[in-house]
Amino acid sequence: MISQSQRNPSATAPFTRLKVRPASLAIHLFLIIGALTMVGPFIWMILTSFKSFTEATHVPPVFLPAVPEWSNYSEVFSSLPFFNFYVNTIVMALGRVVGVLFFCSMMAYALARIEFPGRNLIFLLVLSVFMVPGQVLLIPQYLLMSQLGWLNSLQALIAPGLFSAFGTFQLRQYFLSLPKELEEAARLDGANHFQIYWRIMLPLVKSGLLALAILKILWSWNELLWPLIVNNSPDKLTLSAGLAFLQDEFTTNYPQMMAGATLAILPMIVMFAVLQRYFIEGIAISGSKGG
Repeated sequence: MISQSQRNPSATAPFTRLKVRPASLAIHLFLIIGALTMVGPFIWMILTSFKSFTEATHVPPVFLPAVPEWSNYSEVFSSLPFFNFYVNTIVMALGRVVGVLFFCSMMAYALARIEFPGRNLIFLLVLSVFMVPGQVLLIPQYLLMSQLGWLNSLQALIAPGLFSAFGTFQLRQYFLSLPKELEEAARLDGANHFQIYWRIMLPLVKSGLLALAILKILWSWNELLWPLIVNNSPDKLTLSAGLAFLQDEFTTNYPQMMAGATLAILPMIVMFAVLQRYFIEGIAISGSKGG
């Protein structure tokens, strides 16, 4: 009697071709462990935001809260001017993004597409900024803000972040990848350098600008040290600096702090989930193009 597999050999073919390689299994297992390691603290933070103070400090740790404490989120707004923190952070991030996209794109275009003496030297000086720790610039920046009378103001939060050496390098890689025929055709039509930059080149590097904007928003949103140094007024603090006030000297309300942290990172998670394709594309292209 002929079996079903003998009648139709193709029916069992997909199953016979499935082979699990030990190397592939080990790689996937390593990636799963790495993903859980990265996501684990965020899951613990969210779970802790719904716990009571007793559950948050219990030994051994309590993984799931018995009854979700939604009041932790309302207490964040009642104990701190949390809405003002949100507004200050958004204004700081948007101000820095606009400045970085404008100044870095102009400098990147000049370094990539305009021939002038000392161009490579200037580019090396820009790259040398990567070697300088940001903490070295804190005192000069603070003195400058003090002399300008900008302490405890939003200008002090925005001004030091209006330029980025990384942004200049990233956008330069984009401009280098564009064909020279575009510039030659624009010059034949009588366009000057700024017109070529603004009307032709800038729209073609839209994905790079978007990737840089996402990175700059993330860096500005998470910055802690500079907002704490330059501003001490509660009305001018950002989210990262404002959350530091939830930590007391002797006892800390961990559920309330985790609730504030969850509210603080929620916009960044949503932004990255929506724009992750552009972010990954921008990083990949900027790392592969050179000249």
